Amino acid sequence: MSFQAYLDNIQAKTGKTPADFKALAQAKGFATADGIAAGVKATQITDWLKAEFDLGHGHAMAIFALLKGKTS
Repeated sequence: MSFQAYLDNIQAKTGKTPADFKALAQAKGFATADGIAAGVKATQITDWLKAEFDLGHGHAMAIFALLKGKTS
């Protein structure tokens, strides 16, 4: 599955766009406009995404990659 397919599936499941997840992560202090906030671990972000949005591990990691700056 391509990275874009992961993002498309996440949007279909949650109704949230990649930009929405970036804004939510920034509001929680997990990310900045430049990427992951200093000291934040992948597990903190994936645990949040799994709990709040019922994402599986692979989909949560796709959002983590998005927050790190992955585009394709």
